[in-house]
Amino acid sequence: MNFEIVKATLDDVADIKKIEDECFSTPWSEKSIEESLENPCSHFYLAKASGKTAGYIGIQIFSGEGYVTNVATLPDYRKQGIAKALIERALENEMEFLTLEARESNIPAINLYKKLGFEEVGKRPKFYRDPMEDAVLMTKFK
Repeated sequence: MNFEIVKATLDDVADIKKIEDECFSTPWSEKSIEESLENPCSHFYLAKASGKTAGYIGIQIFSGEGYVTNVATLPDYRKQGIAKALIERALENEMEFLTLEARESNIPAINLYKKLGFEEVGKRPKFYRDPMEDAVLMTKFK
């Protein structure tokens, strides 16, 4: 599949919200997405396939420390390298490390992060809701 990674703008809020609604049990509101896009510490990237937004990643960078807020790919576009490309694009930013959380049961995501050089550095008990689940904390040091 051919796709491109582009920087998100406020014009992309509806597309990001659609992905949030399809991929997460507690999706962000449009207002939260807008506020994040307007934050100068935030960076959002979209994967566009044939002009359609297939996935996105949001990161925040503070004092050289990077944190993934969300990364998601629509179900019809999974297992085609989109999440990998989004994370690789996020890693191009200047920062000392990038940290993220993954549901403990999300083995495919955890395996992808490990392949990209992330290490398990801890757990966040009961981090996720609907259903309640621990998060695996993963970091890639640059």
